[in-house]
Amino acid sequence: MELSESVLKGLQTLADPNVFDLKSFTTFTEVAFDSLDSSRGESVLGHPELRHIDQTTLKHCHTAATTFILEGVKQNADKSTISSCLEDVRFQNERVDTFYNSFQVMFLYFIYLFMLLSTDTCPPHITDAEWRLEYCYKGTFHVHKVNQPSYLISLNTERAGASSEINFSCTMDQLQDLVGKMKDAAKSLERATQS
Repeated sequence: MELSESVLKGLQTLADPNVFDLKSFTTFTEVAFDSLDSSRGESVLGHPELRHIDQTTLKHCHTAATTFILEGVKQNADKSTISSCLEDVRFQNERVDTFYNSFQVMFLYFIYLFMLLSTDTCPPHITDAEWRLEYCYKGTFHVHKVNQPSYLISLNTERAGASSEINFSCTMDQLQDLVGKMKDAAKSLERATQS
């Protein structure tokens, strides 16, 4: 990961056992990760277990850690990337593990939050459907004959007055599965409206 000189220096300070003993480091890491979620976060400044550390140093380390965390999430960094970056700034193995465990929890939280925010509560309404049968004699990526029918489906949809089209291809088994699922959904909806 590309990190600025300021971020690297902040992480190096965080790795220094003379500044952050293991207990202070663990507390700092928990509070720093929690501070990314404003609904449950508290500040590293004024935290009772971190009072013995200079406030300017805390701010600098917090900014560096936050930048590192967000950059890691942005790049979908795995354990080896996180570990390598932290070891480059002289993190000991125990600190790398502590940091990465908190990173994993925050990463999953960000993914969950993104999925929640990107979920649309009003799916599009299907206004029309068209289909046609296609017979594939020989596929583009196949050397041998395929000899398999497939269905080309086109669904016209509408959401908030805007029209769009969804096109896909499926086999007979996939089409039967889709029809079965749509029938199940219609029955569930009918039961829900009756009760």
